[in-house]
Amino acid sequence: MSRELTRQEKTAIRKLVTKWCANYDKDYGCLPLDCPCYMLGNGSNLLVSDQGYAGIVLVVGKHMSRIEVRDCYLEAEAGALMSQVAKAAKEHGLTGLEFAAGIPGTIGGGAVMNAGAYGGEMSQVVTTVTVVNRNGEIMELDNSTMEYGYRTSVIQNQSFVVTKVTFRLQPGDPEQIAAKMEELAIRRREKQPLEYPSAGSTFKRPEGHFAGQLIMEAGLRGYSVGGAKVSEKHCGFIINTGNATAEDVKDVIWEVQRRVKERFHVELEPEIKFL
Repeated sequence: MSRELTRQEKTAIRKLVTKWCANYDKDYGCLPLDCPCYMLGNGSNLLVSDQGYAGIVLVVGKHMSRIEVRDCYLEAEAGALMSQVAKAAKEHGLTGLEFAAGIPGTIGGGAVMNAGAYGGEMSQVVTTVTVVNRNGEIMELDNSTMEYGYRTSVIQNQSFVVTKVTFRLQPGDPEQIAAKMEELAIRRREKQPLEYPSAGSTFKRPEGHFAGQLIMEAGLRGYSVGGAKVSEKHCGFIINTGNATAEDVKDVIWEVQRRVKERFHVELEPEIKFL
């Protein structure tokens, strides 16, 4: 389903570009539309090349982060942090987003990659995702149209920009919701190397296996190149010990993939994105 942008929506998008586009110049305007363009949320699962990015980077953040709750429905603009949305749900006594409280990304990015943790994921609670296509048309994609899979959705193969996500949640006890969020936060602190910078979980979970376990059993716990290192706390994370370059991280990723495939005949697919 699509429709024309309203004047208010066009104004909001224009403001978004002129104020937050990293390649916008007030004298020269934007680069041509046929230039590469990347929509950046919180950048929490992104590895940027040491050479930078030769194109437009459009930052979606706090200026596009409105959250509204109506009965059991919660609407969040793409720039809202997943932790903020989970908190809003808790404050309104709505359960279903507890898993999102510790995910450092934005709602837009989470909807695109079907973000999840500890048994919960976006596909379980999303009803519609509102996007804008390259022709400036607003479209609403329902849950089935999103074609959700493990850390993937149809949007990853389309030139769509997410503007809003609508969730359908269930009534719950705010105290129980808060307790569940705290339980997951404790598990996260105990098992993940949050004390170091990283792009989060480096690899997708291969079917029938756990990436971290395969990496550890391949003898790669603590393996490092330059400042990039396989975390000793959780082998599914590649951490920056202080001065890692993007190439250092890539070299560790490639070696991990090679060794795991050589020993276990399992292909590890990166969960992080490369720019």
